[in-house]
Amino acid sequence: MHNGLTIIYDGHCPFCSSYVSVLNLRRSVGRVDLVDARSEDPRLADALLNEFDLDDGMVAIWEGRYFHGRDAVHLLAKLAAPTGFWNDLQRRAFASPRRAAAIYPCLAAGRRLFLRLAGRPLIADSTKSSNRGE
Repeated sequence: MHNGLTIIYDGHCPFCSSYVSVLNLRRSVGRVDLVDARSEDPRLADALLNEFDLDDGMVAIWEGRYFHGRDAVHLLAKLAAPTGFWNDLQRRAFASPRRAAAIYPCLAAGRRLFLRLAGRPLIADSTKSSNRGE
């Protein structure tokens, strides 16, 4: 384990990639590791052992604790430095656990719809394909 923050997200989803890139987390927490959920990174095994469905939401690992989906974006909103329009917008949207719980399912559904329309597989489907050697 390292000091800092680890975010496991879908690197094939432009919305997820944009979201984690606009957050100004390094300024407030120091080291931030971004892990593509479709990669071979060993930290994915820990997330899967904790039974997090990466197709249902990103995972944030902070101070030895795992946060998934709406809890992850709520944590990131609390940790993000208050700089810039987009950071401020996401902080306001997800700073409340209630708002995060209300908004996050819409974002997850939008991600699934985008992936389907773009012809991209879900994370679980792409993992199965790579395990079969396809």
